[in-house]
Order: sequence, then C-alpha cells, then structure tokens
Amino acid sequence: MRTEKSYRMTIPIMMQRIDITKKAVLQNALPFFKTSGTMKSKLIALLLFLSVNTVFSQEVTKTDSIVPIKKEVLKFDYKALIIPSALMAYGIIGIESDGLKGFNANIREEVTEDIDDRFTVDDFSQYAPAVAVYGLNIFGIEGRNNFKDRTIIMGTSYLLMGTWVTVMKKTTRIERPDKSSFNSFPSGHTATAFACAEFLWQEYKDVSIWYGISGYAVAAGTGFFRIYNDKHWLTDVAMGAGIGILTTKIAYWVFPLMDKYIFTKKEKRTTAMVAPFYNGKQLGAGILVNFN
Repeated sequence: MRTEKSYRMTIPIMMQRIDITKKAVLQNALPFFKTSGTMKSKLIALLLFLSVNTVFSQEVTKTDSIVPIKKEVLKFDYKALIIPSALMAYGIIGIESDGLKGFNANIREEVTEDIDDRFTVDDFSQYAPAVAVYGLNIFGIEGRNNFKDRTIIMGTSYLLMGTWVTVMKKTTRIERPDKSSFNSFPSGHTATAFACAEFLWQEYKDVSIWYGISGYAVAAGTGFFRIYNDKHWLTDVAMGAGIGILTTKIAYWVFPLMDKYIFTKKEKRTTAMVAPFYNGKQLGAGILVNFN
C-alpha cells in the first residue's frame, strides 16, 4: 500500500526583527530603504526572486528499480511446440523401441569408428550461445530485453531444464554408450546448448536471424560431440534438444507474470519544494518535503 508523508519545516532567513517604520527610515536605521516607494519596490523584487526560485525548485527523485519501459512480450503459440515435441517424442519412443535402439547403435558405430582422440569442446560449447548474448550487448548490439530481464529469463529456463533433465536421468537410468554410468538419458549438455541457442534466437532474431542460426549450429555441434565422445545415444541428444528449446520458450511465456508479481519494485520518490513567506515583519522560506 502506498503511503505519503509530508513534513513542513520553516527556516527563517532573517532572525532579527526588522523595523521598517517611518521613524526608523528617518533615523537611517535601515539605510537600504531610502523612501517608502523604494522600500516597496525592493520588497516586491525580493519576493519575485523567491517566487521564481520556487517555480524552478528541484524535484529530487530516488529510485531503486529499473525505469519501466514498454517490453515486447512473447505470446504463447502452439505452433512453437511442434519441433521440441517431435524431438522429445523421438527420444521417449527410443527408450523402448528396438528399431530405434538398433539405429542408435548404428549411428554410434559410424560416428565413433576409427576415433582415437576425444574432443571435450562440448563441455564449453554448450554455453557459447548464452555467452554470445551478453557479449553482443557489451559491444553495443542490443537485443530484445535489458540485462535484468534476460538474466531472469535465462535463469528460469536453466532452472526448468536442469530440474527436468535431473529427474529423467534418475528415473530412466539408461546406460551410457561408454558404459561409464547409468544416467545417459537425456543429454544434459545438449539440453543446455539448445536452451542457450533458443535464448540467443529470441533475443536477436529481430536484429539478424544469423545470430540465432549460428547459435543453433553450435548447439547441434554440441549434440554431435556428445555422440562422438561416446557419452550419449542419438535418442539422448534428441530428448535433450527438445527439453532445452521448450524450457526456454516457457521461460519467455511466463516472464510477464513473473515480472508483474515477483520482480517489479515500486519507484520511491521524494519531492522537495521551497516556499517563501513574509508576515509583515519577517522574511523567510519554508521547505516542504514529500516522501512517497
């Protein structure tokens, strides 16, 4: 609930009582005023000066939140579910389908044949599209959202994606191709890469589609290297890609509600104004401070 408190403080400009009687003028007690007409003109000029100061009094504003701006909202579109749903469906069907399991084995054999060295570039490339978003902003190429908003969106996406992947790894317990563990499905690296790629696409598709395309190329490369390094099956990679894309889309869809009810802070405003006064005997000024 918004509350307002006003405080009025009076600061006397002249503490000494000023005698402006005719006798004082005649006795040169106040040499500033030579005649009654001059006295009035000087007084009017002084009041006018203080009035102008009041008109141009400074309004002091203190804010602890980002200045509200009109934000572009990504609205829900069921068509956006087609690609991630297809990828996830392929991955889920592959858990029990003998045909897809055989296809997984063939792909692994073709990719890993005659490979002696492993490349761990996928450990870093999974984050590259997200890093590109912040890097482009540093170099002055602005995307859809400001730093705060895009960080909230990316954090939401990563939280959803990480939870989803962890739960599925623990429940499915599928063995990795290299037989190192039983947490192959889905691919966490691929999920992260495609979540970041969708993030880059949403932030910069209106600037240039090539930013988004390059992000997805890096994500696809990450998925390929997970198979190349004998860490995942093709169905693991497909499922991870679907999860990554979908969770980032969900993060953009729910962000307006989060921004409205969770992350929005009201602006705090303090207003100060100087008001002159003259009571016939004393000149002074009052300060009115309003805290909202």
